[in-house]
Amino acid sequence: MENTGERLVGDYLRYIKGCDFIDFNVYTKRAQGEIDVIGVNAAKKQVYVCEVATHLTTGIQYVRDKRPETADRLIKKFIKDIDYGQEAFGDHHVTYMLWSPVIRQSSGNPAYNQFVHLKKIADEIKAKRDVEITFIINESYLKALGELRVFARNETKELKSPVMRFLQIEEWSQKNLASIKRRKDKAEPKEAITY
Repeated sequence: MENTGERLVGDYLRYIKGCDFIDFNVYTKRAQGEIDVIGVNAAKKQVYVCEVATHLTTGIQYVRDKRPETADRLIKKFIKDIDYGQEAFGDHHVTYMLWSPVIRQSSGNPAYNQFVHLKKIADEIKAKRDVEITFIINESYLKALGELRVFARNETKELKSPVMRFLQIEEWSQKNLASIKRRKDKAEPKEAITY
């Protein structure tokens, strides 16, 4: 089954960042595992390597033996991603991203504070590979979703992605209802029409 969160990221890379090629669940040759989404903008020689965590109720939380391991797990993934990106796209500019709509701050034990985990990820990746991770989380995630909505609202041809088609239908339905309301408000005498 297709992962909607990963599809949303792929659509953002395609429609907003102008990537020509998008691939999902890319298996790396040297290290076990996969990269959630890779986008390539060939003209700009720009590559986006993305990990996607669409955990809604718990936020970005990975646990092993009832202990949080979010930072450690994602550090390993990004080390693998960076090694792959440098080998496969050595002549491109590569941006490494973590996408997550919900990042929570714990009011109790700092071991469960997801922002502490993100800081550890950023610090260790910078120290080990001299790479900065771009975090598309919370507000920036919603901003990216808003950019996709604007694109869908302004596009007249049918978008093939189910996520983008849904946004397109929603946006065009809202446009249509607003237009009907404007015409209805201008009509004399006002008619009692229910839509």
